[in-house]
Amino acid sequence: MIRYVENAALTLEDVLPLYEAVEWTNYTQNPSMLKEAYGNSLHILAAFNEEGILVGVLRAVGDGASILFIQDILVTPEYQHQGIGTKLLQQTLEKFKNVYQIQLSTDNSMKTISFYESNGFTSLTSLNCVSFMYRGNQ
Repeated sequence: MIRYVENAALTLEDVLPLYEAVEWTNYTQNPSMLKEAYGNSLHILAAFNEEGILVGVLRAVGDGASILFIQDILVTPEYQHQGIGTKLLQQTLEKFKNVYQIQLSTDNSMKTISFYESNGFTSLTSLNCVSFMYRGNQ
């Protein structure tokens, strides 16, 4: 059974293997940034397996009133397609149901598009909007 913990005190040693498992190299190659990002997050929802190992996480940033940005949502490959990502997302959406807008950015694959649309998200392009990103110093 999966146990969900809001704002769990996660260490770099807890989260790094999860990011490595899904090959999010921008984080794995810069663990100090990942540690700082977790320390500055508004909301973290963790999913632990029966052995207490972190198998999924959702991390969000924002002000919690007008904007919430879901920065990371990931589930280790062995635990994918078991509803963990959906549960992480739904619990977060419920907690922040009064926030004016909840946004996220993701890759443009049918898998991710289907996942987010099935959870009530709408593509910005369908709202006649566009999104921009400034990547600063890389």
